[in-house]
Amino acid sequence: MAKQLPSDPDIMMLWTSAVDWITDHTRLIVTASLFGVLIVLALYGLRLVGKRLSREPNPWRSVIGRALASMKLWFMVPLAAELIATFAHAPEDVANIVSFGFVITATFQSALFLRELILGTVEVRAAGKEPHSGLANALGLVRLFVNVALFVLAALLILANLGVNVIGLVAGLGIGGIAIGLAAQGIFRDLFAALSILFDGPFRVGETIRFGDATGRVEAIGLKTTRIRSIDGDQIIMSNDKLLDLQIRNLNGIAERLVILNLPLHYANDADAIASLPEKLKLVVEGVKYCRFDHAVLTDFAHSAITLELMFHVTRGAAEARNDARHTVMLSVMRCLKEAGVAFYAPESDTV
Repeated sequence: MAKQLPSDPDIMMLWTSAVDWITDHTRLIVTASLFGVLIVLALYGLRLVGKRLSREPNPWRSVIGRALASMKLWFMVPLAAELIATFAHAPEDVANIVSFGFVITATFQSALFLRELILGTVEVRAAGKEPHSGLANALGLVRLFVNVALFVLAALLILANLGVNVIGLVAGLGIGGIAIGLAAQGIFRDLFAALSILFDGPFRVGETIRFGDATGRVEAIGLKTTRIRSIDGDQIIMSNDKLLDLQIRNLNGIAERLVILNLPLHYANDADAIASLPEKLKLVVEGVKYCRFDHAVLTDFAHSAITLELMFHVTRGAAEARNDARHTVMLSVMRCLKEAGVAFYAPESDTV
């Protein structure tokens, strides 16, 4: 049921009450007003500090600064008025009006403050991401969702303060939200997966990843799909949700790579010659740039050959560096075994 608007007698009564209060509590009101002015000045100074912090290179200081700088004068004045009305024992009608104005401004100011904190945190977490990756659109949607959610909540709080029954309204919004969510659940799953990629950063554009039985370079990350150029040259388009369900191996940022070579040695080789191989192979590996020797040991008496395992590390993580180092080491190993008089096993040698 709608509230009746105040009549002229009500307004006259309110005016009379306010005048009587000011007359009877002049000294107290002046003291409270001075205190209120100090509060406004302090809050305004805090706002100026926030503006300065918002320009700081430190991202978290900048976020806090933006939140402080969001304080508005239309919030500071009602806050001071509320303190004055409380401290100076204002009449009930005057106190209710001041309190109502303070609740409205404080609610919207809180929404602004939370918005700056949430969006600032999102931007800090997204810092360094490629602007052409498509996740800028996701950030735009996050801003939209945050703004809508916070200000709808603020509006509901104000309506509840006015005495409006918001339970039915909230229930209606909930049912509508469920219906929309069920209709677009696939889109929302991919969107939230894109946000997960944004925040968690399992890979970035330009990095090489391995997922399932495919390996490729990430070309673009969109709101719904990620595009990957496979090593065969074809483009793989994966939905973000399904991609994150797979085990993803990021091949970038590897400090060093392990290489294992299994050398098949002929049974006719001299045992003493084979025993001298580990030290010689160590010198071979250490003579190749970016290589660190691990071990060279006999591992198996196979059906046709004796297996010697040579393990070393390539201290540059790029796959190209690993391939070049393995190529160079293999050639050097062939020369080393030839000089040591040790022969590889070859199938055709059985017929000799």
